[in-house]
Amino acid sequence: MKTILIVEDQELNMDLLVQLLEDEYEVLTATDGAAGMEMAERERPDLILMDLSLPVIDGWEAVRRLKANDDLKHIPVIALTAYAMRGDEERARACGCDDYMAKPLDEDLLFEKLDHFLGAGT
Repeated sequence: MKTILIVEDQELNMDLLVQLLEDEYEVLTATDGAAGMEMAERERPDLILMDLSLPVIDGWEAVRRLKANDDLKHIPVIALTAYAMRGDEERARACGCDDYMAKPLDEDLLFEKLDHFLGAGT
């Protein structure tokens, strides 16, 4: 079973993502960018869903640091943001995100993206 790390500080969003994914994936969670980076280093997930607006270390910086780490840079990161503004997707990709989704999330599109990066959910 593939492992997905969700880095999200909003409890409602976290709960929704966990419920969506827990049947097909092993799900790890962190509620700030620093904890997300530590979890990624320790657990080496197959994919990371990274909120960009996070406490302690924001998602932008967390992704930059993950992608600068030779042991972690291969892990696909999908950026998630509730406040999508023009240019955010380009900025997210520039800091190392492999893909980008605006909230509220389109569940079908999320699973398409997960299949793209991980293959069918096993």
